[in-house]
Amino acid sequence: MITVVGTGTGAPVDPEVLSGAELVVGGRRHLDAVRLPRPAERIVLGPLAPALDAIEEYVGKERKVVVLASGDPGFFGIVRALAERFGSALLDVRPGVSSVATAFARLGLPWDDAVVVSAHGRELRTAVNVCRAHPKVAVLTGPGAGPAELAAAVPADRVLVVASALGDPVRERVERITPAEAAARDWGTAVSVVLCLDEARATGAVRTVAGGRERPAGWALDEAAFTHRDSMITKFEVRALALARLGPRPGDLVWDVGAGSGSVAVECARLGAAVVAVEKTPDGVERIRANAAAHGVDVHVVHGAAPTVLSGLDEPDAVFVGGGGAELPAVVTACARRARRTVVVALAALDRVPAARAALTGAGLSCDGVLLQSSRLAPLPGDVTRLAAANPVFLLWGVRPQARIEGVVD
Repeated sequence: MITVVGTGTGAPVDPEVLSGAELVVGGRRHLDAVRLPRPAERIVLGPLAPALDAIEEYVGKERKVVVLASGDPGFFGIVRALAERFGSALLDVRPGVSSVATAFARLGLPWDDAVVVSAHGRELRTAVNVCRAHPKVAVLTGPGAGPAELAAAVPADRVLVVASALGDPVRERVERITPAEAAARDWGTAVSVVLCLDEARATGAVRTVAGGRERPAGWALDEAAFTHRDSMITKFEVRALALARLGPRPGDLVWDVGAGSGSVAVECARLGAAVVAVEKTPDGVERIRANAAAHGVDVHVVHGAAPTVLSGLDEPDAVFVGGGGAELPAVVTACARRARRTVVVALAALDRVPAARAALTGAGLSCDGVLLQSSRLAPLPGDVTRLAAANPVFLLWGVRPQARIEGVVD
């Protein structure tokens, strides 16, 4: 049996748990905080593989093993690795209070509406994009992905709460700080968790299902759900397939280039992605912001013309390109070269399809597409109905080869 004990947030380890242990594994601070049985071997956790090999040797001889971990070891913790190696039936897990729960408790905030993301040993960009998209996020940090690195990339209007050495009666600190202030400091190794808050929206409605915003009941919203100019908006039939090909999800960054009303941007944000909308007209910029506010989502709006403004944006997972114009091939090329997963292009003009397709394939994406033609029900006098044809739209999508995708998706 392997006993896994959560510690480090104030709860002492029961001496009885350690009694008779022949191998005790844990971080240095956890091992230094307990009195080990005299004959027990101790392993300070560094690289996980050697520790697991040592545990396997002791377990094979039916010798008692205790693993000390931070907080709740089943929450982004060592329980996953132990269960995969030895099976859940061999584990006796005794959880402590997680650092996330402790940090929110220190602030007196509920956290059933928070998103929790780990940047420990993972790409920081995923945590950054979650912080951009959601008003209440807890980030588990790690080397190279601490408060300073996170602060350098999150929106400037957020408040960061850096919780260090939680549970330590002498060293514990919980600091509210701006991203600019956090980015300028060296935080050392004692950070337990960082909370990223949009304080205007930090206390949401009563929840039934835990996690960030409620998932939308539907998407491809009717055009009437958005403010738009002279019906210049991506129609819901086109938007439905575009969203399916974009695949927006929490942790993603999506560009909506030539955003117009921002309908695609807003829908991607409703599905949990961080979104940048690029629009060259001043009235379009205001329209996008109004639509985002009306739907309660964060969309970062960049006022400028593509492809020029794209070079200053963070690398996207997916891109939607709307509109047309002489710059379209250059815009699609710029997007396709930087997209990590996919680019979707909506076109009304047949003449522009070959150039857009060549731009996608020229950047190394595999390309497919479809001509969408739909007819909507429309009333006629006499209580009868006709079909009203919508303008046909070409939808092209380019997908990064699988080898690239596997390298970037967590």
